[in-house]
Amino acid sequence: MRSSIYILVSAVVLFLALPSSSNAQCKNFAKKICRLELSPYVHDGNYNAAILTEGEDAELFKTFYAGQQYRISVCGSETLSKIEFMVMDVDRKVLYTNAKNNFATSWDFKVENTQQLIILVKVPVSSGKNEELKSGCVAIMFGLKTD
Repeated sequence: MRSSIYILVSAVVLFLALPSSSNAQCKNFAKKICRLELSPYVHDGNYNAAILTEGEDAELFKTFYAGQQYRISVCGSETLSKIEFMVMDVDRKVLYTNAKNNFATSWDFKVENTQQLIILVKVPVSSGKNEELKSGCVAIMFGLKTD
């Protein structure tokens, strides 16, 4: 009985430690690679990155302020062929999708009114049959234009 509890506790500790290690690597990927794509916009200081597998998606809610010009940049590791991202308002009305723009990695825009927007990233499943699903780091970066 004690050995099975020990094994269970060890497995839980290992399970909790592994994602933090891969998330740290993903954050470093965002810092070293993805942040460069914001130029000439100024990075907002936040690194929003996670490991995603083909077929998965993630949402991020962010407040954008009236009169400001922004760049959203979505970047993924080389193992992922393309990443789709959408920007929606709180009613989930799509304001932008890169799927209609040849999967562009960034979008520049200006907001008229301060509002919260939803950024949805999706990693499409590659078309190859009988292939193992690929995973990789996906980062969402925000830049602010300063004149």
